[in-house]
Amino acid sequence: MEKKITIAGFGGQGVMAIGQMLGYASCKAGGNALFLPKYGPEQRGGTANCTVTLSDTEIGAPESRYVDTLIALNQPSLERFLGAVRPGGLVLLNSSLCRWTGGREDVKLAEIPADDIAREIGSPKVANIVVIGAYIGLSGVLTERRMLDAIEEKLGKRPELLEMNRLALKRGMESATPRT
Repeated sequence: MEKKITIAGFGGQGVMAIGQMLGYASCKAGGNALFLPKYGPEQRGGTANCTVTLSDTEIGAPESRYVDTLIALNQPSLERFLGAVRPGGLVLLNSSLCRWTGGREDVKLAEIPADDIAREIGSPKVANIVVIGAYIGLSGVLTERRMLDAIEEKLGKRPELLEMNRLALKRGMESATPRT
């Protein structure tokens, strides 16, 4: 199994953290991961994207023309990277900040109001964790336990933050329903 995922959004939305945590979780599960970050010229508010490859075998090439999944955290990212999703692939979008305008009938679509869910939980900073939950819930490539371990490793062990992140991950897993 090899999955290529592009995650894209504005700087400050946790784009790189999503990619890193997916990679950590894959490696902890005995798989392989490759993380390729790409930054815009600004730090916060500029564009940011990364491509993560998760595999249970060696990863042959760092980049490819198509990805299996696009996680779009904002409208410009959806518009920019939609064409890179292979036919039959998944587009997971943050419907709090972007809208599906169509244009591709050959992909699966999952919309999740990640920012809205994060605010309900109590912090807009956990929107990226909500998105991770949605992705692992839809793809089945990683377990909730492995993902929680990676979140703890990346974001720290403060009990109040761990509980908020655990809830965000769970809500994301429960909220994502694909439509075709």
